[in-house]
Amino acid sequence: MNTTTPITLFHNPACGTSRNTLALIRERGLEPQVIEYLKTPPSRETLKQLAAGTGGSVRTIVRTKAAPYEELGLADPKWSDEQLLDFMEQHPILLNRPIVVTPLGTRVCRPAETVLEILPPA
Repeated sequence: MNTTTPITLFHNPACGTSRNTLALIRERGLEPQVIEYLKTPPSRETLKQLAAGTGGSVRTIVRTKAAPYEELGLADPKWSDEQLLDFMEQHPILLNRPIVVTPLGTRVCRPAETVLEILPPA
């Protein structure tokens, strides 16, 4: 396995798309650092870096299908990035998944094949 290319996967093993993304990375002979974000939630600074890495706002990395999203009314555009980060710190399930970070970029890998855009050539 190639361990020279740093790859980080923010992973939820209960999510099929997340498992498929991990499988695609491993099929390339790469072994990512797997962060089960529900067990080890990312820091506020890491969340900011993930959003910036995707080229979008914090909304880019917010999971809209999580129960707290509806309950908290997060679809309302009144919420600032800082407020969304507050909610994500309180409810890690709000992090969209899987998110993969490589030297070639950061992507929310939905669908799983999106990861192929940022993996180094085989």
